[in-house]
Parts: sequence; structure tokens; C-alpha cells
Amino acid sequence: MRIALIGQAAFGERVFSALREAGEDIVAVSSITGKPERPDPLWAAAHAAGITRFPTAKLKQPDVLDAFAATTPDLGVMAFVTHILPQRVLDLPALGTIQYHPSLLPRHRGIAAMQWAIRMGESKTGLSIFWVDAGIDTGPVLLQREVAVGPDDTVGSLYFDKLFALGVDSLVESVRLVREGKAPRIVQDESRMTYEPPADDANSAIAWSRPAREVYDLIRGSNPSPGAHAMLYATKVRIFDARMSLGETAAAPGTILASESDRIDIALDGGVLHAHRLQREGGKKLPAAEFAAEMGVVVGDGFEDSVVDS
Repeated sequence: MRIALIGQAAFGERVFSALREAGEDIVAVSSITGKPERPDPLWAAAHAAGITRFPTAKLKQPDVLDAFAATTPDLGVMAFVTHILPQRVLDLPALGTIQYHPSLLPRHRGIAAMQWAIRMGESKTGLSIFWVDAGIDTGPVLLQREVAVGPDDTVGSLYFDKLFALGVDSLVESVRLVREGKAPRIVQDESRMTYEPPADDANSAIAWSRPAREVYDLIRGSNPSPGAHAMLYATKVRIFDARMSLGETAAAPGTILASESDRIDIALDGGVLHAHRLQREGGKKLPAAEFAAEMGVVVGDGFEDSVVDS
């Protein structure tokens, strides 16, 4: 079976390698190119293997699209794609196109599925391999796998520790099922559908008056990007690595309770946030002690809510 693989970064490269190790015939690869001195991993892997490559950003150009079509793939496989693709790219393979998505569809459609699963305090999520149609993550499901979301998981740990390798294996399994004519097309239950916007500064502002768990979930669901933010000394500050302990405190939420060598303790409504890595606007991500020295942190001072531009 002839496969056109569309993807990028480490995940795309690992899917490429795993499919070839499984004996699949990849006839075309579309990826971002990266920089000459640092090419995208998938782009570089396809080049090393002598497989025809197409810059994903150029697939809308008629000549590039015609050349892509000339590879005559049987199946399209999308592994971490951030571009909006022409419908012809998706419809071109004789058997259709399948895609990886890091949620249990139809829940958490959209580009920020992992962020919102954590932000909403969910204890489980997973991945879906689905048949692509004209909608956003709306096509029939081929395969799903469930994973637990730990109480301290971040977007980074959820992806790299739980969904990355499982996603690679699931795509390889899905391709096998298609090749063997055993791949299901399970229509998504629209009554269970959720769709969330991209995780950005507009929805990553900390409201210190919210319950402790909600604040912590927002921080976890914004790490490593975009970083949940608040104001300290009239400067926007992003909080990344953190832990939380529950229990009442006498101080107002946002108050700095302690500044230790490995953390800054901040009062929450019903707990304490232990912030281990922070970043001031325009600065670098720093361990707590370095950040405290840079900002001149004083115990008893307080973080405030950010003012989000409308």
C-alpha cells in the first residue's frame, strides 16, 4: 500500500520510521522544511531515505499539488499537521486520509486538545485516529486509546510520557488495519462534542480568586506553552513548573508566603502553589531562586490578576 505521510517534528519523524520498519511503502512526504542548518526531523529523514518531499506550505500551489498527486498514494497519513490543507490533498489517496488527534473524539476537537483536557481537570483522555473529512476533527473514528491524566500532569508530560509513543504505535496499527480491509469508520456522537479555542494569552490569565484546583489546572494546562500568567510588580509573569498542596491559608490568594531555594510559595483559595520555574515578560524561564533574585521578590507581596487585552 502506497502511503503519503504529512507531518512534522519528532512525532512525524518517528511515525515515518515506524511505518517503514513495519514494511509500509511511503511514496511521498510533506513537511515543514525547517532551516538549512536545522531541518525539520521528518524533512531530513525523508531526504536521507530518498523519498520525494513536498513543503506543506506549498501544497496549495497547483504545480506542487499536481506533483504530489503524481505519486498516486493509496492512503494519506497525517501525523502532527499545523497547516490547513486543500481538500484535494485529503481526497486524493484512493483509500482516503487518516489523522492522529490527542483526545478521545468527539471531545476536545481543535488544536489545543491536551491543554483543555488538563485545564478542565479531567482524569482521563487519550488519542483518536480518524478518517479526515471536510470538518475540524469531525470524521469517523478508526481507533482510540485511553490514558490517565495524573493530578500533576502537564501538557508536556501528558504528550511525551503518555501520548507520543502510543500515538506512533496507533498510527502504525491503523495503517495495518486499512491495508487488511479491517479499518472501522465509527461515526462520532455529536451529542458529546466539545470544541475549544487555541490556548493563548487570552485564556491563560490566572484569576487568584478561583479555587486552588482550578488555578493549578490552568497552570498545568499551559505548561510548557503558552504559560499561565499573572502580574507581579506591574510585570507580566508566567508560571510553568509548579506543584500544589491543599489546605486553608490565612493570606489572600496571590500572596507570596515564602521564597525558598527551589520554590516560591503563593497562597491560593484552599491551598498553596509551589512555583518552581517562572518567567518575567521579556526574560528567560528561570528556577524560582534566580527568578526571585531577578525580580526582587519580597515575602508578603502579592501577585495580581493579569489584564488581558480584548
